[in-house]
Amino acid sequence: MLDPVDRKILRVLQQDGRITNTDLCERVNLSATATAERMKRLVREGYIEHFSASLDPRKVERGLLVFVEIRLERTSPEIFDSFKHAVERAPDILECHMVAGGFDYLVKSRVKDMEAYRAFLSDVVLALPGVRETHTYAVMEEIKDTHILPV
Repeated sequence: MLDPVDRKILRVLQQDGRITNTDLCERVNLSATATAERMKRLVREGYIEHFSASLDPRKVERGLLVFVEIRLERTSPEIFDSFKHAVERAPDILECHMVAGGFDYLVKSRVKDMEAYRAFLSDVVLALPGVRETHTYAVMEEIKDTHILPV
């Protein structure tokens, strides 16, 4: 169970994963030892999955955000497994979610521009096992993009 101090640590770390232990101690009103122990426990118990840097997509030539709906030719455990393994090996696919509704998967990707998207569609998406149909949504404006979970 998370107590209020654990939750505060998680909120602070989501905002600034590079915060020093000294600054974190001050923000949560704990000693350095107590803060370090809580951090280790939060990592060990899987509350904190990993630490990473957040990059500006435009500066690394990935300014166009696209979402792609994917419908499979048929659904079976074999198709699901082969599709999943192919997606896991595709670095251009940032997220892939199996969904309930009018299609099977929702894929998120960032590419340089429409020309790069066209190549991504033909070389990556349509090459995935079992793909029957796709619908693409190119993002015109990003209103909110966050990884911060309310805890």
